[in-house]
Amino acid sequence: MSVQPVRLFGDPILRSKAAVVTDFDRELHKLVADLEDTMHEQGGAGIAAPQLGVGLRVFAYDVGDFSGHMVNPSFEVVGDEEQFGSEGCLSIPELRADCLRAMSVVARGFDMHGEPIVVEGSDLLARCIQHEIDHLDGVLFVDRLDAAARKEAMRFIRESDWFGATPPVVKANPLGLHGLGR
Repeated sequence: MSVQPVRLFGDPILRSKAAVVTDFDRELHKLVADLEDTMHEQGGAGIAAPQLGVGLRVFAYDVGDFSGHMVNPSFEVVGDEEQFGSEGCLSIPELRADCLRAMSVVARGFDMHGEPIVVEGSDLLARCIQHEIDHLDGVLFVDRLDAAARKEAMRFIRESDWFGATPPVVKANPLGLHGLGR
């Protein structure tokens, strides 16, 4: 369990669709712990595995009285009410913009042990669930902004001190996956 570097806008993994988790093992448990530790350290309401450079369908969240994680999540919109409000992202530091989201959702997935879970959320929790599942599909919240707001957000990103910074170095296991040495 440890705090990991957060991948920033421009890192290709943030634009890639994450793979379905098939092994509910110790590595997944460690990933969930890393997500939770990093999210809390960074002060986020949620964080998805691709933001740590891991292309798996996992995210953690902590919104008010609701916290946890979801593996292989999906969601359905409940009703037709929408919310338009401020949103930010750990992968786009210091940027906040108003973004349109569904007001209420029901998310279904699994916990890190493979047990099914259902999370019903509205307001900020619904926003967080939609935002994090977007990350798992390679979508960033700036993609959901109207044209004028997106243009302003992109200007902010280009002018930021962190844009274009060297991504963290990830060392490959010389023995391959699970020590099989392929």
